[in-house]
Amino acid sequence: MGRTVLITGAGRGIGAATARLAAERGYATAINYATNDAAAGSVVDAILAKGGKAIAIKGDVADEADVARLFDGVQARLGPITALVNNAGTPGRIGRVEDLSCAVLKRTFEVNVYGAFLSAREFIRRTSTRHGGKGGAIVNVSSMAAKTGSPNELVHYAAAKAAVETFNYGLAAEVAADGIRVNAVSCGLIETAIHAEAGDAARVQRYATRMPMQRAGQPAEVAHAILWLLSDEASYVTGATLAVAGGR
Repeated sequence: MGRTVLITGAGRGIGAATARLAAERGYATAINYATNDAAAGSVVDAILAKGGKAIAIKGDVADEADVARLFDGVQARLGPITALVNNAGTPGRIGRVEDLSCAVLKRTFEVNVYGAFLSAREFIRRTSTRHGGKGGAIVNVSSMAAKTGSPNELVHYAAAKAAVETFNYGLAAEVAADGIRVNAVSCGLIETAIHAEAGDAARVQRYATRMPMQRAGQPAEVAHAILWLLSDEASYVTGATLAVAGGR
């Protein structure tokens, strides 16, 4: 049976790098995105140009009905999904907690936490041996902010990612006997557009020299860790959170 991976939020950054690497490793790759058709399309085009197999599929991971449609669409076009990367996320806006709006707080948890739960739930229902599937692997994308708390900047995002890491550990134990491995990567300072999305495009440059390795990480470096966790080389690894954080 061929391998098919669904990567949420894969139109740019870590998700896009993971999609490209997965395709190179022989996965049929489903690139989920929420709004940016052009960005997702460019990732698909790059994969197809190298002889890989990929589709772009739109959907909001925070919407239960969208998630079901997303999985149905991928399965219809690429066959059974054997791997899931819960990468979709939003940082909200940089600021102190006393200035945080309820709308930003709500959306941060909807995408980062609800999205991971809903996508994993759908994956388990289709892939778990308990439900007649053949098993598979999930990787959740987290952040070192879950440990630092990101005071004065992104406490809401840090709290959401801490929830993802607890979810990761608990779910791994829950489905370990059902043929599904669940792991996470905890990203440090990675050079992506998420910093500009949060309201500070210069954040990477400002923090890079504070890292033990004296630089920010690249999306491809995270992608390699994700693909290892999905691979048979990590066959006895579940419930782990692998730091890809330059020494933090």
